[in-house]
Amino acid sequence: MVGADTAWIIVATALVLFMTLPGLALFYGGLVRARNVLSVFMHCYAIACLMSVLWLVAGYSIAFGGGGSGYWGGLDKMFLSGIDAETLAGTLPEVLFFAFQMTFAIITPALIVGAYVERIGFGFVLTFSGLWMLLCYAPVVHWIWGGGMMADGGIFGEVGVRDFAGGIVVHETAGLAALVLAFFLGGRKDPSKPPHNPGMVMIGAAMLWVGWFGFNGGSQLAADGGAAMALTVTHISAATASLTWALWEKIKFGKASLVGIVTGTIAGLASITPASGFVGPWEALLIGSVAGILCQEAVVLIRNKAKIDDTLDVMAVHGVGGIFGTIMIAFFGEGSWAAQLGSLAIVGVYTTVVTVVLILVCRMITPLRVDAETEVNGLDLAVHGERAYDITS
Repeated sequence: MVGADTAWIIVATALVLFMTLPGLALFYGGLVRARNVLSVFMHCYAIACLMSVLWLVAGYSIAFGGGGSGYWGGLDKMFLSGIDAETLAGTLPEVLFFAFQMTFAIITPALIVGAYVERIGFGFVLTFSGLWMLLCYAPVVHWIWGGGMMADGGIFGEVGVRDFAGGIVVHETAGLAALVLAFFLGGRKDPSKPPHNPGMVMIGAAMLWVGWFGFNGGSQLAADGGAAMALTVTHISAATASLTWALWEKIKFGKASLVGIVTGTIAGLASITPASGFVGPWEALLIGSVAGILCQEAVVLIRNKAKIDDTLDVMAVHGVGGIFGTIMIAFFGEGSWAAQLGSLAIVGVYTTVVTVVLILVCRMITPLRVDAETEVNGLDLAVHGERAYDITS
C-alpha cells in the first residue's frame, strides 16, 4: 500500500492548499466590503507564500524534528537537512509529509485573517503571522502530533491527547489568536455593512468543504478504510451543521440566509476535525447537529455580548467548533477527559500569552492598524493600488 498511500497524500496535500487558495480567500473576500476584497486576497496569498518558506527554514524542524525535547523538535531538520526523496516518514516519503504538513501551517494563520480584515496594516499581517507560526503553531504541533509532551506516554500518561486533524492544533490556536488580535485591534469604524458578495462566500465555502476531505481524510496518512471513514464523517457533520444553522436562523430571524447556511458548513467541518479519525456516522450526525446551533450562539456571545469585533467570526466558528469537537472525543469514550481538557487548557493559555506578546512586539516594528482615512476609503486602493470593481460599496 506504500504507493497508494503516497498517491493519496499527494492528492490530499493539493486539497488542503486548495482550502486556502482559493477557498478561504473567496470565503473571506465575499464577506467584506467591495473596497477591501483584494486586501483579503492579498493577505491569504502572501501568508501562503511566507509560511511555505518559513516552514522549510525552521517550522517543520520545530514541529517534527528529532533533536529537541517534549517541548520542541529542535533545529536538526532546518531546510530539510538530511532529507531526500528516499527518506521515509512511516510509509510516506518524508518530503511529502513535509509538504502535507506545510499546507496546515499555511491555513492556520490564514484563518486568523477573518478577525482583522478591513483595518489592519499589511506589514503587521506578515510580521505577526510569520512569528506566530514559528513560535506558537509549530511548538503546539510538536506537543500533539510530533511525539511531544501531550502525546501518548507524555504528561497525561499512557493515553495522550486525541486530535486527529487539528481541533486543538489548528482551530483552537487560530480562534484564540483571532480573538486576542481583534481585542487589541479594536472594532471597525462602521461594522454595519453586510457581505458585499454572498455568492462569492458560497463558492469559497464549497471549495473549503471539498478541500476538507484532504484535511481530515489525509490526516490518516494512508489510503485505507480509516481515511474513507474520516472523509465520510466529515461530510455528514458539514451537511448536518449547515441544516441546523439554517433552521436555527429561521427560528430566530424568520429567514435562512445563504451566508448563514455556508457558515454552518464551516462550523460542522471545524467541529468534526479533531474527532474525524475516531467516530462513525452517528456520532458525526450528533456533532454536526449541535455545532450549527452552538457556533451560531457563540457568534452572538462574542459579537453582541462581549463586543469584540472578530469580524468574520473566527473564534465563534473555528475556535468554538474545534474545542467542541475535541471535547466530544472524550464524551464518546475515544479519549481521556484529562488529556482532552488538559490539552485544551494548556494550549489555550500558551496561545493567548504568545499572541499577546507578539502583538506588543510587532506593533513596535510596524503599525497595527491603518489610519482612519485608509479604513474609510478601503485598503485595496490605499494599500495595494488596485481595486476589485469599477464601483465600490
